[in-house]
Amino acid sequence: MRIIAIVNQKGGCGKTTVSINLASALAEVGRKTLLVDMDPQSHCAVGLAVPEEQIEQSIYDVLISRSRNEPIKLTEILWQISDKLQLAPASIDLSAFEQQMAGIADRQSCLDNVLSEMDGEFDYAIIDCPPAVGLLTFNALRAATDVIVPVETGYFALHGLSKQLETLSVLCERYSQHVEVRVLASMYDVRTKMAREIMGELRTHFADKMFTTTVNFNTKLKEAASFGQPISEYDPSSKGQVDFRSLAEEVISFEAKQQRHQIVNSLSGQLAAISSTADELMAAAKKPAIRAVQAPKTEKPERVADGNSVERAEKPGDNRDIDARLSNYYGVSQINDAIVFVTLYPRAGSVQIAGDFNNWQPAKTVMHKVGKSGVWQTKLKLPAGKYRYRLVVDGQWQQDPYNEQTESNPFGGFNSVLKVK
Repeated sequence: MRIIAIVNQKGGCGKTTVSINLASALAEVGRKTLLVDMDPQSHCAVGLAVPEEQIEQSIYDVLISRSRNEPIKLTEILWQISDKLQLAPASIDLSAFEQQMAGIADRQSCLDNVLSEMDGEFDYAIIDCPPAVGLLTFNALRAATDVIVPVETGYFALHGLSKQLETLSVLCERYSQHVEVRVLASMYDVRTKMAREIMGELRTHFADKMFTTTVNFNTKLKEAASFGQPISEYDPSSKGQVDFRSLAEEVISFEAKQQRHQIVNSLSGQLAAISSTADELMAAAKKPAIRAVQAPKTEKPERVADGNSVERAEKPGDNRDIDARLSNYYGVSQINDAIVFVTLYPRAGSVQIAGDFNNWQPAKTVMHKVGKSGVWQTKLKLPAGKYRYRLVVDGQWQQDPYNEQTESNPFGGFNSVLKVK
């Protein structure tokens, strides 16, 4: 389970809006999601139309119960918001949590202990943190695998952001914890010169730590909160919904990147002679980094005495075994003078590529399926330059989930970007 803490000690930057709508967007694309409200103001419940007077127990009761040797399970306080989304609500009692836990050993790990018991029950946990660096925020950071820092693109946006990131770094170092920290530009109003200038500063100073997605200023987001609905329910066609769907896709794409790194590290551990990069792996195997796949050739079946056909068995050590392993390295790579695309769509009937290089006509660049693994591959020869493209999966246009290089397009989505040397 990935645990994402939404953190910023500055109020009014849209933490709760991001928490609610990111959780809803993840649930909408099929991820089982838990939204944990760690803010005593309990705005997540308000924003999801959970009646405050009906909340008998909150996350406070679960956290404090451990110190009283009367443990309460998290499942006892959860509210079902939608098919894939559940809420662990907060209450004003959380404001006394720090005083109640004074002198208690390992008090900064209460939430971590609670969420560890839910591992396997949810794909994602989103934690809405209070606008202060105290014990509640420490608990969220201690449990988190990822941190999102929403930054309003207003006059005070940059003030304290570097200090905030420094604080997060110190906390992670203190607990020997690796956490992915990324900045999210929120409440961005492209019509104002100040917002554009601040966005430029953010991109300059935090380029490698920023989401490509920007949450634009949108009155529908405020209206949705006032009606107790996520934007996906209140106005599914709004710009706000497009932004949060894009953010959810980008968050999920980071998971794919981490999985690829784990695959590489696992192979490196098993085969001491093979390094952790795909290029070096292929060099050790005396193969190119990714084999460009032509349309598979059909072998003639062998004949047996009774006249029936049987498929020729694949021999151990066949080159196809190596190709199958290498197909785990998804994405786009330049191998000598060829550009190789590899992606994974197990249920797709067809995968095509549309881009600058084929006049955005997907029928001109068809990917070929490799065996039954769901891996698709193809290669192109392109002149040096920068190209934009999208995958077309069973007729649906989408950005390449295994390519981190993207830029926005005029249709409210993102194109994947490829640079050929």
